[in-house]
Amino acid sequence: MRRHAGTVYRLAYARLRSKPDADDVFQEVFFRYFRSHPVFDNEEHAKAWLIRVTLNCCKNVWQSPWRKDAPLPAELPALSREESQLEDALQSLPGKYRIVIHLHYYEGYATGEIAQILGICPATVRSQLARGRARLEYLLKGESYHE
Repeated sequence: MRRHAGTVYRLAYARLRSKPDADDVFQEVFFRYFRSHPVFDNEEHAKAWLIRVTLNCCKNVWQSPWRKDAPLPAELPALSREESQLEDALQSLPGKYRIVIHLHYYEGYATGEIAQILGICPATVRSQLARGRARLEYLLKGESYHE
């Protein structure tokens, strides 16, 4: 749990944009882990399993009829101007772009690994990364993006 706690929480927060929801997903993921006692071939297999379960739990939260988007709490640490702009731009991306960018740049996965985790083909991951980066570039320049 200690080894992958940061990854699970960051991914849940990036996906849900809500600290309370990310906390709930974090607890649910590790509850499922301890309840099912999965056997892994190696450490990467364990991490991939946790990421897949995290994404599934996030999906369940989004589909919940109780889900409401809430503003970010005021107690978050202050970010630099550049970090704040990047965070705002990332959060405004559609989920399919935000998740591949997070897994690639924040978690260090290659496109083939992301494809396997998400159950999509590598070409789709590469396409989503390219489109997500293009949108980020426009957003950071203060321009609107049109496909």
